[in-house]
Amino acid sequence: MRKILIVEDESNIRQLVKYNLEKEGYQVVEAVDGLQGLKLARAEKPDLMMLDLMLPLMDGLEVCRNLKGNPATSALPIIMLTAKSEEIDKVIGLELGADDYMTKPFSPRELVARVKAVLRRSQKGTTLSGELSVGRLRFNFSRYEVYAGNTKLELTPKEYELLKMLATNLGKVFSREQLLEKVWGYEYFGDTRTVDVHIRHLRAKMSADPETAEAIETVRGFGYRLQELE
Repeated sequence: MRKILIVEDESNIRQLVKYNLEKEGYQVVEAVDGLQGLKLARAEKPDLMMLDLMLPLMDGLEVCRNLKGNPATSALPIIMLTAKSEEIDKVIGLELGADDYMTKPFSPRELVARVKAVLRRSQKGTTLSGELSVGRLRFNFSRYEVYAGNTKLELTPKEYELLKMLATNLGKVFSREQLLEKVWGYEYFGDTRTVDVHIRHLRAKMSADPETAEAIETVRGFGYRLQELE
């Protein structure tokens, strides 16, 4: 039975999420503030965390930062629960390594679909072995590592999978919807900014090698591709 940790201080939302997840057969653990959520994430080792941004004692962004900065918990998939007014925090959360976000209010159907998709994606991993060189980019698939020249890029799991998808399909243009489906594993729900945030973060991490960073090309009105590199 997959275990899901809900970190949410609003009882009605927490109970709604719990009810719908338990109905789908998930085991649910609850936390009502950020500190409790952080402790339970370490102790319970859940398969996924649903994390509200506005929390007592420690906010969701700080919880996310702590978890993603610790090798023992960095791979824990996180879905952020946000209000419409928290746009900036939402973007920061994605840049910290959160896997997805849901804006309140949300439907039970969307909740379950996103949870299943993130869990499915987190279990897939990479099936590639060996290495791949694309210009100055070098992938070591068995170690989940990417180098730009001699510099190792410190990527979140989703940034790694996104860059790998572009590099293993060199020159192919992917729409944002296609990247959501292939990298995040869920169908398009009406907001593709998740992809844009991760592309922007990738470019920033590759900025020490401007030519490589610029090779991630925005195809206006459609999506992204990685250009061929010499």
